[in-house]
Amino acid sequence: MQEREGSVKRVALGITGGIAAYKSIEVLRGFQRAGCEVRVAMTRHACEFVQPLTFRALSGSYVLVDDYAPDNPDPIAHITFSQTIDLFVIAPATANTLAKLANGVADDFITSTYLACTAPVIVAPAMNTVMWEHPATQRNVQKLREHGVYIITPDEGEMACGTIGPGRLSEPENIVTRALELLAKQGSAPGTTATPESDLADETIVVTAGATREPIDPVRFISNRSSGRMGYAVAEAARNRGARVRVIAGVTAVTPPVGVSLTRVTTAEEMQSAVTAAMAEATIFIGAAAVSDYRVRNVSESKIKKTTTELELKLERTPDILAEVARIRSNRQLIIGFAAETNDVLANAREKLTAKNLDMIVANDVSRSDAGFDSDANAVTILLNGQPDPIKFPLMSKIEVAQRILDEIVKLRRRASAARTA
Repeated sequence: MQEREGSVKRVALGITGGIAAYKSIEVLRGFQRAGCEVRVAMTRHACEFVQPLTFRALSGSYVLVDDYAPDNPDPIAHITFSQTIDLFVIAPATANTLAKLANGVADDFITSTYLACTAPVIVAPAMNTVMWEHPATQRNVQKLREHGVYIITPDEGEMACGTIGPGRLSEPENIVTRALELLAKQGSAPGTTATPESDLADETIVVTAGATREPIDPVRFISNRSSGRMGYAVAEAARNRGARVRVIAGVTAVTPPVGVSLTRVTTAEEMQSAVTAAMAEATIFIGAAAVSDYRVRNVSESKIKKTTTELELKLERTPDILAEVARIRSNRQLIIGFAAETNDVLANAREKLTAKNLDMIVANDVSRSDAGFDSDANAVTILLNGQPDPIKFPLMSKIEVAQRILDEIVKLRRRASAARTA
């Protein structure tokens, strides 16, 4: 890639043929608001969802669909286009496009540009949940990661086909944010880049997710509203950044991420046993599960009959997994907790951070109707041990919250490494 004068970043935006193509308009505008110069390329099928004229009007530049189109001002545009940009973003990327990119097929402008591109590449997939979770798609995604492509994994939610699950294009704001972060990390030498996906490659991360259940009798239990979304988002984001990830999950309402080791548990005691075993190889522990604080002292062996108007249960404390993990940690292990609170959120979170000797705690107000338990979004504040100032984040998708948490963990690790070598 040729070095250019000035600080304006040139971004190529590739759009492929899915219903999420209309969201690419907001991706384009996001880059423009950040001061980037944007050129747009589309597949023929993408043109069936949004006309090239829309992007031409917004970008002020010719929209490339076919190298050999009569009105194309550059008949070898896939070469000149690909080698005069700082970043190539494909959003949305269909399952078909992922397969072509992973296997070197170059039968349209976008796939040809990818093969000729010397700049970093970001791909934001969007498709039906079953298609996204299919082994062939996951294999193609893994291939692309191995080739150095940065994958922005799709969000969970309801899609145009009515399916609910992972596969929805990540929010345009998130795509632009991650792209700008990657641009900011690029080296000054032409063609060099620091890829975020590698910054956790040396870590083995244990993540707890979901809710535990404490039995009352064979048919009843004590539990909570945790869905597992936040823990799974952290695990997925850590996997994407190169970490070896082991998830210990209680009861969850969503599909776990692929490419991680998964252990299923039910009770707090079972989770404690699994965590203790996993910590032997872990370098980072992230306790995102909502673990029951109490369990029934004497569980009935048979169903309790409705014979009285009142029922009294004697409860006892469950194991404090987070405190125990922090107590037995090795020198290099980082311990991160979560504090789901309904009042005095920061005060309660800081007390937990100090009392349990954690490196970091992620606090969130679960009384909010738009965030927290069983929601696709979250608004969190991060507190660091030894640092008085909280780090506050606005409402955003849980996968983006996960990325922000991991960003702070990477900073913690770098500070710890610098302190050891000082």
